[in-house]
Amino acid sequence: MNAFTPPSVTPPGKPLGILASLKAVRRNVLNIIPAISYTQPIVTGTTGTARWHMVQGPEGMKRVFLDNVANYPKSEVMLRMLRPAVGESLFTSEGAHWRWQRRAIAPVFAARHVEALAPVMTATADRAADRLARAGGEAELVQAMLSATFDVICDVALSGREHFDADAYGAAITRYFLTVGRASLMDFLEVPPWVPRPAELLGRGAVKTMHRMVASAIDARRVQGSGPLDDLLDHMMKATDPETGRAMSPQELLHNMQFFIVAGHETTALSISWALYLLANDAEVQERAHAEARGVLGDRPAGFEDLAQMPYIEQVLEESMRLYPPVGFLARNVLETDRIYDREIRPRETVFINTYALHRHRDYWTAPDVFDPDHFSPEARAGRDRYTYLPFGAGPRICVGANFAMMQAQIILATLLARFRFTPAGPDPEPVMHMTIRPEPGVTLGIRAV
Repeated sequence: MNAFTPPSVTPPGKPLGILASLKAVRRNVLNIIPAISYTQPIVTGTTGTARWHMVQGPEGMKRVFLDNVANYPKSEVMLRMLRPAVGESLFTSEGAHWRWQRRAIAPVFAARHVEALAPVMTATADRAADRLARAGGEAELVQAMLSATFDVICDVALSGREHFDADAYGAAITRYFLTVGRASLMDFLEVPPWVPRPAELLGRGAVKTMHRMVASAIDARRVQGSGPLDDLLDHMMKATDPETGRAMSPQELLHNMQFFIVAGHETTALSISWALYLLANDAEVQERAHAEARGVLGDRPAGFEDLAQMPYIEQVLEESMRLYPPVGFLARNVLETDRIYDREIRPRETVFINTYALHRHRDYWTAPDVFDPDHFSPEARAGRDRYTYLPFGAGPRICVGANFAMMQAQIILATLLARFRFTPAGPDPEPVMHMTIRPEPGVTLGIRAV
């Protein structure tokens, strides 16, 4: 077996100063991860006068995500990048404001509700396969999967995309990531986040475009009443804090719906696209996955009841998210003095949650840079520390839609693998992170129906 080693990033050869760090981050956040991060559980350094710590060991992850989570709120730089689009939503709020939203929203993603949405995902997977069958033997998969997952999120969140121009909305997301969603020199110079960054002005049009479409859907629902599918918007409009009975204000509803629409299709589409790229470059693994999917499905699209019979498809997705986690790098503020491993962590310093390096760490994974879905076989999982694999985070702030995302990805990927064989047809993509880890310049594959 010739194992496939997919593209990664080349670590910097020396410590980076302020300007070099800014240049690296604006090109690709992953470019600032030093080589030592793949062999040590924590790395400490300074940029200018600012002291920081990169954590990529499971014990340190558990400390930040669970044991002392209140001491590590999201960094102001990260919030500055996100708030224009998603306000004080579940993803960006802290403390009591976060807790009541989490209590209100969590039941929306209960297993019974998510499973009830599977037929929508099945229909979308069938349409996505039909589009690929008409693609002429070759297609760029990132855009194809973004279109498929956008179909899903519009149907399950809003009972259709009547109020959305998918191309305009997708372009607005990309423009936002490339303007507001990028680090600024003012961030590195620790200029207060309330001082406007030039990129925020460039990204205002993108925010208005996204908000206008979401607000239009919400306004229409208030007029017509419940949607035909008892969809996410219905649940969100009815959601209340079980302790206080509080419901969401119009602005909170807008911002939370905006967040779930963006996060609910972007990250899943990227995971499927990376998985197809990896499979296209490993014929043996693809054959095993194809045989499993074909044996269960034949020519029909996958449904929820099929997923338990296709464990290897799940392993492929998990390995894809190990190598290319949707969000590979996060920043946290420090409120009070703490200790992680042998390091004193002081107030006003920054802790980076380095999931990308955690997932490729030499101490926690065998052949960490190699594509091998058997990293997630039952035998390999046994005894593995829970905090060595964190594609959806962990602790009380673990992604509330993780089950939704995995079910959607499995249904779409299994449907495609049952019907097609994929081969490389374009340049190898580079993993580039701004908000999410995208394959640049895309994933172009040959497609052959079977």
